[in-house]
Amino acid sequence: MGEMSPPQPQLQVRPARPADQDQVWPLARDLATSYTAERPAFGQAFTAALTDPDSLVLVAERGGTILGYLLATTHPTFHANAPVAWIEEVMVAPEHRATGIGRHLMTAAETWARTRHAAYVALATRRAASFYRALAYDESATYFKKPLT
Repeated sequence: MGEMSPPQPQLQVRPARPADQDQVWPLARDLATSYTAERPAFGQAFTAALTDPDSLVLVAERGGTILGYLLATTHPTFHANAPVAWIEEVMVAPEHRATGIGRHLMTAAETWARTRHAAYVALATRRAASFYRALAYDESATYFKKPLT
């Protein structure tokens, strides 16, 4: 009879806490492809996002290890007759992708957006279109950006 491995702790998606910063940093650093993420700027933004009532920072944690995070905001709009939720960043550690972690993070963000009475959830992506299509997101617009520095 083969040995059974111990059961894996359950995945928990929860709001981030200040103490999560050191585990979120490597994920945020690795998400950046157009910019070089800098630790001091990340620390300031992380702290600001945790205290901003219009921001959401979620972490996906299993057994004390953060495997992914999500950063979202809501903002008022004129066109939608309600606020809109914007997913700014979603990152799952490469070795834990395609295991449902991203889906859990997005579902929690959508629930949050509903509590904020958002008309819809939007995001931009270059590398994960198939993931968002699988979550019933539709392509809606072309994303433009202009660097200011």
